[in-house]
Amino acid sequence: MQKVNLRSLDLNLLLILDVLLEERHVSRAALALNMSQPAVSRALGRLREGLGDPLLVRTGEGYDLSARALELKAPLKAQLKQLQQLISPPEFNPALDQSCVRITGLDLELSLYVPGLIRHLRRLAPQMRFETLRQDGDSFMMLDRDEVDFCLSGLAPAHFEGSLHRFLVAEMPIVCLMDQQHPLAQSHLRVEDYAQAHHGLVSITGRGPGFMDKILAQRGWQRQVMLRLSGFTSVADFCVDSNLIFTLPQAVAERIAAGHPLCLRPMPAELELPPVRFYWYWHARNHQDPRCIWIREEFQRYLSAQESSLHTAGRSTAVY
Repeated sequence: MQKVNLRSLDLNLLLILDVLLEERHVSRAALALNMSQPAVSRALGRLREGLGDPLLVRTGEGYDLSARALELKAPLKAQLKQLQQLISPPEFNPALDQSCVRITGLDLELSLYVPGLIRHLRRLAPQMRFETLRQDGDSFMMLDRDEVDFCLSGLAPAHFEGSLHRFLVAEMPIVCLMDQQHPLAQSHLRVEDYAQAHHGLVSITGRGPGFMDKILAQRGWQRQVMLRLSGFTSVADFCVDSNLIFTLPQAVAERIAAGHPLCLRPMPAELELPPVRFYWYWHARNHQDPRCIWIREEFQRYLSAQESSLHTAGRSTAVY
């Protein structure tokens, strides 16, 4: 059997060949392909040379397929269909999906948004499973290592530029959380008061200064951190009946204060702090994945619905 030089053929030629074998006529094939007749004739010439066969042969009534063309017709169509299926984006049906979605972030931050998101998704994808993984140091590194699908974070990645995507989930002010009987609970908080007070700090890594320490240092101030915690869950226990102040995103502080004799106070206005922004992150490797796209779109739809319901209810976000 004569070996065909595949380099002499390309996919476009095979697509043209498929139509030629179907139409059995150069002019009709050109019309079906939206090409000029000379261009199809040139393609037929290349196909004849590459395959070593005339493919279309003249008869008294026009053209007919050669024996080789008849052999090629059905397998070629099947292979092109298979190739089309191979390179087409995979279909995603949430109603039938049984995959596991892996999410990381700090527990209390996840609790603000992810339970509602999962309830929303499970109504649409009842067989989809979910797993929240403990944030192991750097959640962005977990995304990069493909250990998780999504990350909720109020931090910005220090590296991975171009390899991570995100959208804004929420933004909120930074507030002070303290016992209701704290000496500063009823006063207008000044920078001097804040810097001289005793502070509690939630430090996931357990190392280095907190973000507020860096901000204060830039302004020539230093606060007294008397307690470091590795997570948010015990903040209320340590804050109640103490002189400690915890500096937290407002929604996090509200969740901690619920059911406890704690209060929230605005940060000193002189610090001019920007709001904390929580983002939903995913890796570039999954950016075009249909499941990832669907989850992102549904999360944004869920957030929009929540925002609308809050406005309808007239919920106040004022610091108290």
